[in-house]
Amino acid sequence: MSNSSPAPSTAPVLEIWCDLQCPDCRTALDDLRSLRARYGDRLELRLRHFPLEKNKHAFAAAQAAEEAWEQGRGWPYAEALLGRVADLAREGEPVLVEVARELGLDAEEFDTALIDGRHILIVDADQAEGKAIGVTGTPTYVIDGERLDGGKSQEGLRERIEEIADRLLAGQEQG
Repeated sequence: MSNSSPAPSTAPVLEIWCDLQCPDCRTALDDLRSLRARYGDRLELRLRHFPLEKNKHAFAAAQAAEEAWEQGRGWPYAEALLGRVADLAREGEPVLVEVARELGLDAEEFDTALIDGRHILIVDADQAEGKAIGVTGTPTYVIDGERLDGGKSQEGLRERIEEIADRLLAGQEQG
């Protein structure tokens, strides 16, 4: 599981179950950027891995994202990779290391991490947890125990997330 912030937070948490080779997840980036701009640190965004079998390089992409988090650039890496889903589908795993290099990350360490599988357990755990709570496609959002499926349609999802986040934040202010 990847966190947007290393310190424990009292902010409401929005989990984004994502396949980093998924065109629908790429489309969801605009909503995530809008949410980040609106709430800043008041809403914690957590990327959760849910690589789909149909996307050949998604599992490796999830491992690479975990390496990016280790190197302190998780969100920039995930966003850059989602911006290149077509390249990843066409060219495969070399794109994972190329994106790391473009972001100034230790590309050799990415390559090693993909070979030695050091992040496999994190990806497996996320995927198992996603299945346990009913995630079937990506992107899927979970906030305050409510699951919102963006794999079918993203229509109205950001507004629904904002309603829930606003309610949670208002409750914090009164508590």
